[in-house]
Amino acid sequence: MGVYFNPNHESFTSDKNSKIYVDKTGLLEYLNGILGTNGKCIALSHARRFGKSHAAGMIDAYYSRGCDSSNLFEHTKIADSADYRKYMNKYNVIHLDISSVWDFHKEDLIESIYERVCDDFKKEYADTMDYDKDLYLILQEIYDRTKIPFVIIIDEWDCVIRNSEDKDLVHKYLQFLHSIFKSEESKSFLALAYITGILPIKKIKDESALNNFDEYTMLTSSPITQYYGFTEEEVKDLCEKYDMDYETTKAWYNGYLIDGIHMYNPNSVSLAMNKRRFDSYWKNTSSFASINTFITMNYVGLKDDIMTMLSGGKVMVDPESFQNDLSEIHSKDDALTALIHLGYLGYDADRRSAYIPNYEVAKAFQMALKTGSWSEISKTISRCDELLMATIDGEADKVAEIIEQAHDTYTSVLKYNDENSLSCVLTMAYFTAPGYYNVIRELPTGKGFADFVFIPRANAGWRPAMLVELKYNQSADTAIKQIKEKRYQGALSGYSDRILLVGINYDSKGKEKKHHTCVIEEWKESIDA
Repeated sequence: MGVYFNPNHESFTSDKNSKIYVDKTGLLEYLNGILGTNGKCIALSHARRFGKSHAAGMIDAYYSRGCDSSNLFEHTKIADSADYRKYMNKYNVIHLDISSVWDFHKEDLIESIYERVCDDFKKEYADTMDYDKDLYLILQEIYDRTKIPFVIIIDEWDCVIRNSEDKDLVHKYLQFLHSIFKSEESKSFLALAYITGILPIKKIKDESALNNFDEYTMLTSSPITQYYGFTEEEVKDLCEKYDMDYETTKAWYNGYLIDGIHMYNPNSVSLAMNKRRFDSYWKNTSSFASINTFITMNYVGLKDDIMTMLSGGKVMVDPESFQNDLSEIHSKDDALTALIHLGYLGYDADRRSAYIPNYEVAKAFQMALKTGSWSEISKTISRCDELLMATIDGEADKVAEIIEQAHDTYTSVLKYNDENSLSCVLTMAYFTAPGYYNVIRELPTGKGFADFVFIPRANAGWRPAMLVELKYNQSADTAIKQIKEKRYQGALSGYSDRILLVGINYDSKGKEKKHHTCVIEEWKESIDA
């Protein structure tokens, strides 16, 4: 019927007709349960490309009187609901994308929104309405005439909050939202409010425009978590359908743990399936500047925490102090929490800790560090691919050289003085290996624990399996001898036709400038004969 008022179902139809479509219509059953209740206002803040706009288009198609969606929802999950037709295409829907208005109307934002919506009203009601009234009063008049409640969808609602330094404009915008969502009139005309953003609702003193909204974030989204992102079962089904390796998909795109559910980036998974190639797709939609802005802040312990996460660890974080404003970062916890909401870090609620969720995001950190201000770390990170290839090619001296550089770079952060710290340095040094290998630290082998095992993934191609044994103040030859004596290579039986044994020693007492030595051998059955 209109662009903003009672839109059609083109957006959802396009999504549903896509080569890869995962049914998330179960969200509609949840929304039907809160229509017209005290819980009718939902604020969803998730990282980019996590399905917020897809859900908005689906809500359009289901509720809008501007279309007939009876055929569109056949054979979907919502169709199994007893009341699913009761609510279909029965509501007046208003759908606004604030970012599209903001791009061209920063100075007269409210006026432009009002004009666009009223132009659509005029198509329906002509000159029978008083369009000089405030928008919420027009909504009330339409409801009084028709007795049809409104479903109001605002995509990227926080665009103004994130991008404007004009406090008067922000206040005016919030008052506009207050009139729609918290006025006395809205209690009667509003059936459902669904707003999306990147950040949770900003904590603004003396502003109450949105304090009646239930918030669903990257920290917790229960009970609607599974409707944003792809779940493990959904990804397994896609991998089977498109003959893509699940374990490799998991390494690249899994890692967001929200309410105990492992969530995958849906945009990246879809592109990987379509292109039949694993790559860092999400980086094309997100700015590396966001990472550099926060990881280089001068807060005590922040650099240590970033290095810990880059080496595969988790760090404690308190997300409560964050003001939901990227310009209001006052502590290490604020910086880490901002990265969680932006999708650059995962959050383990049980352990109250942050971590780098997957290889795709790790690659984003790698690219950010290359272009950022951590020059020494950047130099070392940039040699990760070179290290992996040198190991595969048996260039032991070069491997020792690059690990020496990694040691010099990370020593002050990782308190480098023992075999465990050497293990952390190795994790960082082989930073890009997880794109092709399942890298396991301390793998049980039956006769002990192998320090590092590199098991080739389905996309590894010609790359061999590798066993890396570390020694501290001994010798690289001793490391190789231990691998053979304890037959660690048996742990890689069936994974690869070629297995490399890699021994690395750090000599803290050596008088030579270089403290690292490396020996690389290709395992042959005759070795143990």
